[in-house]
Amino acid sequence: MVKISDFTFPSSDGVHSIHCRQWLPEGDVRMAVQLVHGVAEHIRRYDAFAAFLAGQGIAATGDDHLGHGESIHDSSELGWFAEKDGWELLVKDEKYLRDKLREQFPGVPLVLFGHSMGSFIARTYIGWYPGDHDGCILSGTGAQPAVVCAAGKALAGREIRKNGSKYRSPVLQKIAFGGYLKGIENPIGANDWICRDEAVIRAYDADPLCGFTATAGLMRDMMEGLSIIGRSGHMAMMKKSMPVLFIAGGADPVGGWGKGVEKVASAFRKAGMENVTVRIYPGARHEVLNELEKETVWADVLNWLETLA
Repeated sequence: MVKISDFTFPSSDGVHSIHCRQWLPEGDVRMAVQLVHGVAEHIRRYDAFAAFLAGQGIAATGDDHLGHGESIHDSSELGWFAEKDGWELLVKDEKYLRDKLREQFPGVPLVLFGHSMGSFIARTYIGWYPGDHDGCILSGTGAQPAVVCAAGKALAGREIRKNGSKYRSPVLQKIAFGGYLKGIENPIGANDWICRDEAVIRAYDADPLCGFTATAGLMRDMMEGLSIIGRSGHMAMMKKSMPVLFIAGGADPVGGWGKGVEKVASAFRKAGMENVTVRIYPGARHEVLNELEKETVWADVLNWLETLA
C-alpha cells in the first residue's frame, strides 16, 4: 500500500510555508522523483501518477509553489509569487526540497520532473544547479523567442506600475492563454486544451485552486524564467551527461503542437546534452499524465526511469 503524507518547509521568501506531499512505496525505495507542478494547479493533482510510481518502488515528492495550492495565506495570493525575484524564489524552494530528498534517500537515483511552468522551473534549475539530479523529465514544455519574453515582461511591468503586482490583468491573461483553444476541435469550455478526458477538465474547472487568472507579478516572473532558459549560455551550464526525457502531446498548444518541444530538445543537443529522448503522443493535449492514453505515458516514463536504476 502506498503511504501518503504531507509536510511543510519554510520558503526562501522568509514569509510562507511551502506545502509538500509525498508518496512512499510499501517496501524499499529504489529511486526518488521530485515533482514540479504547473501554473494555476497544485500538487494533489498528481496523486494518481505519484501513486503509480510509488507502486513501482519509486518515492514521489512535490510541493505547492508560492501562490499555489496550500502554500498561500489567502485567496488574494493565488497566482502571485512575490513583489520581486519571484522566479528565483521558486527555484530556491525546489533546491531546498531537493536537498531534503537527497538526505532522505541517499544512494538512489533522484530525478526532477517538471510539467508546463514546472518544466520551465526545472530547466532553470538544471542550469543553475547542474549535477543535483540524476535525470530530468520535462512534460508539456515549450519555447518562446527572446523578443516575445521581453515584450511580455515589459507589458507585465506596465500593469504592475499601474495596478500593483497582484493585479489580475485580463489583457495579460488573454495574451498568455487566450490562443490555446485555437485548433482544439469542438471545445466545450475554456480549459479544453488541457486534455481530452472530460472528467479531468470538469474537475479542474470545479477546483477553486485551479484555473485562476494569474497576477501581473506572476506573468512578469514567468517571462523572466522563460528568458533565462532560452539563453544558450544557460543551457551550456547543464550537466552534459544527465539524461533528459521530453514528453508532450502532439496537440498541445503550449508545445507548439510538438514542434516547440522538438525545438527545445534540439537546443539541448546543440548545447552538448548527450542523452536526450523525445516522446510525442499524437492527438494528446497539454497534460499527457492525465490524457486518455495516460497508462501508456506512465509506462513510458517508468521504462525510461528504469534505465537510470
